[in-house]
Amino acid sequence: MFGLLFATFGVILSAKYSSITVDQSAFLALKSHITHDPYNFLTTNWSTSTSVCSWIGVTCGSRHHRVTALNLSSMDLTGTISSQLGNLSFLAWLDIHQNSFHGSLPIELTNLRRMKYLDFGNNSFNGEIPSWFGCFSKLQRLSLYLNNFIGVIPSTLGNLSKLERLGLSWNQISGRIPNSLFKCKDLKFLSLSSNSLEGSIPTEIGNFRKWAGLRFLMLFWCCEIPLVIGNLTSLQMLSLGSNKLTGRIPTPPPLLQWYAVSTNNLIGEIPSSVCNLTSLKVMALDENNLEGTIPKCIGNMSSSLTAVDLGNNNFHGQIPENFAKGCMLRSLGINNNELEGSLPRSLGNCKGLNLLNVGNNNLNDTFPSWLGNLDQLQVLILRSNRFYGQIESFDITVSLTKLRIIDLSHNNFSGYLPTPFFEHMHAIRDEYGKNVEPNYMREVKPTKDAFGVFWVDYASGLSVTAKGLEIKFESLLSIWTVIDLSSNQFRGEIPKILGKLHLLLVLNLSHNCLIGPIPSSLGNLSELESLDLSSNKLEGRIPTELKNLGFLEVLNLSQNNLKGPIPQGKQFDTFTKDSYMGNSDLCGFPLSKNCGTDEETPAKFDRDDDGDELNWKFSILMGSWSESDKDLQKGRER
Repeated sequence: MFGLLFATFGVILSAKYSSITVDQSAFLALKSHITHDPYNFLTTNWSTSTSVCSWIGVTCGSRHHRVTALNLSSMDLTGTISSQLGNLSFLAWLDIHQNSFHGSLPIELTNLRRMKYLDFGNNSFNGEIPSWFGCFSKLQRLSLYLNNFIGVIPSTLGNLSKLERLGLSWNQISGRIPNSLFKCKDLKFLSLSSNSLEGSIPTEIGNFRKWAGLRFLMLFWCCEIPLVIGNLTSLQMLSLGSNKLTGRIPTPPPLLQWYAVSTNNLIGEIPSSVCNLTSLKVMALDENNLEGTIPKCIGNMSSSLTAVDLGNNNFHGQIPENFAKGCMLRSLGINNNELEGSLPRSLGNCKGLNLLNVGNNNLNDTFPSWLGNLDQLQVLILRSNRFYGQIESFDITVSLTKLRIIDLSHNNFSGYLPTPFFEHMHAIRDEYGKNVEPNYMREVKPTKDAFGVFWVDYASGLSVTAKGLEIKFESLLSIWTVIDLSSNQFRGEIPKILGKLHLLLVLNLSHNCLIGPIPSSLGNLSELESLDLSSNKLEGRIPTELKNLGFLEVLNLSQNNLKGPIPQGKQFDTFTKDSYMGNSDLCGFPLSKNCGTDEETPAKFDRDDDGDELNWKFSILMGSWSESDKDLQKGRER
């Protein structure tokens, strides 16, 4: 009897170790498919000298001692997926997001019938999304975002009755969204953004109102959206930007925290139901055709709102004057509308404000000196309004030390240039701002796990004049620095202290009434890329110190009273005669007037008057999206 029990135990023990050997073999096969392991996570740790259950990223069940989970996320691994991974018959959790895996997914993965959590996001997988994903009857989460998948969304995904989260954004998926997808009654998170989908979201999406309820919906750059979405009362985050929404703005569901319908063709007024959204944190309605007035409740809601963007619409009337004490706003964009009146002083309650953009309206006010109390302000845009009066005479009690962008252009400001601003712009001085990381300025809301991120760019609709061009930003890097005081009535000399703003990229003082010489201290602006001092009354010679500006691409000194020789060499060999027109006493290349004689000499060489192309540095600082920027975008939906 004892011998029989011993034999039985031996069979069980042998089967157990045989099974774990299968798991070990599957991992060793995967390891052999890894071509790059920069941190030696697998190279040194996955060794047959230790139990597979102790290997990095591996979790075994206590009952069967089989591998139940594999997490290799964010390890910078490169390679393909081994077909033997399908032998891990107890595997329920597989997470390899944010690596550089590539190739197609092997069909042998269909053997993983216990699978509940599958995250292949942020890699380089290609091919069609496998229809056999529909075999994973226990699957709760499927994440394939930020890859190179093509083809259509398989209708078999509708078989995943337990699916709670589906992320397919940032791929090259085409075709229509299958109706079957909305049979997944437990679906709470759906992201299909940034693909090539066509048609509209099936009206069956309204079924979620009867079930547990969709909470997160991310469909920007996607497709046409039915307004039945407004009936999804469980929605907390709604992102429908850059679609083809027409008609009136959707009614916001009552639990919304994130309401983003930017860049559509919506009309009508902001619905009064917005005032009932007690949990709303982000409202982005910019770049539509909305009209009417801005609801006064927006001011009262600022104790919870962190970002409001109503720019590029047709709003009229005045800005709400009742921004609450304890205001939580970090970004307020109401640019490019038809707003009138003054800038409400109650905005001074928004102590954490990073960006204020009221440009291109009809605001009529003196300079809001109380802005000096906003010590977190980084971007201030007052351009193209009717602001007037002097600035330097205001007593700024708290310095705007974090200010990086100030655009007061196209107003009626007068008096001397605001020296106090320049003295306290510490963020543009190298000793203060040198170590600033080049992050995008945006309001970001991560979900509860690593599945996805919603964001609203603070820079939406923001534009500046740089390098002779009107540049519109879609995203704004934190290292972009601009001073634009052009097209006003400033007088007096250019302050020498400007030369201490060593991290400044764009300086535009054109179309004013400035006199005196160009300060030689401007030659210390080692990062400067664009300098426009045109259409003033500047006198004297062009300082040779400006030759130190190694990144300078655009120089405009035209329409002044400058005289003497133009500096030669370095960047000055790249500027065309348009940089100096209207200064009759200037001489030297590229002008035909020869210094020291009245004879006209040919230029050294001819150049296209359109100037240089924008260099790589300028393109990166603009934060514009391109394929080469994909690495900067990785992590949006991690």
